[in-house]
Amino acid sequence: MAAASQPTVDEVVVADPPERWAAAGFAVEDGVCAVGTVRIRLAGPGELRGIVSWTVRDLASEDLDGLPTARSERPPAAGGPHPNGTRTLDHLVVMSPALDRTVAALERGGLDLRRLREGETPGGSARQAFFRMGEVILEVVEAPEGTSVRSDPDGPARLWGLAFGVESMEATAAALGPLLGEPRPAVQPGRTIATVRREAGLGPAVAFMTPGPGAA
Repeated sequence: MAAASQPTVDEVVVADPPERWAAAGFAVEDGVCAVGTVRIRLAGPGELRGIVSWTVRDLASEDLDGLPTARSERPPAAGGPHPNGTRTLDHLVVMSPALDRTVAALERGGLDLRRLREGETPGGSARQAFFRMGEVILEVVEAPEGTSVRSDPDGPARLWGLAFGVESMEATAAALGPLLGEPRPAVQPGRTIATVRREAGLGPAVAFMTPGPGAA
């Protein structure tokens, strides 16, 4: 019997107008950013904010702890470099009120858990789980105490943020100017991360990351 295929991300739907992403240096065509193998669909403002849903290939189950999920059979995108230096969607971040519960649901859906981490991060202490989804790492973070997500322990997990891979942080900083925050060391050794400021008007949390040591 052939092994099951690894689930991979086809599309992430964001409730932002396309022109805001174009102003942040992304190439947008017909409301879609093709970032490496992933499509970022900019659906425009609606009732919900930020990342509103995603589509995934080769799922064993769509019941992913409340994440708004649909199946896809489309082939991967083939996006080229963007004016701001973006080449890939490096991390897709999920915020969970109950990490162990969300991890169990994702594993039932066929996702491959690679690592659990508990320790200090730039934003404080955190519990995190990492799943490999082809080109993308799905990072699941247990919401900190006092946040709206953590306040409802029985509530759903939420699609929360995007971290894009860039070749050069200097080039990305030059492209975004004051819209980009100060670069700092990432949790991953040898990598640098910088977040997009609120003034850019992007709905989800967005960051840029440099490649790790030895990356092709």
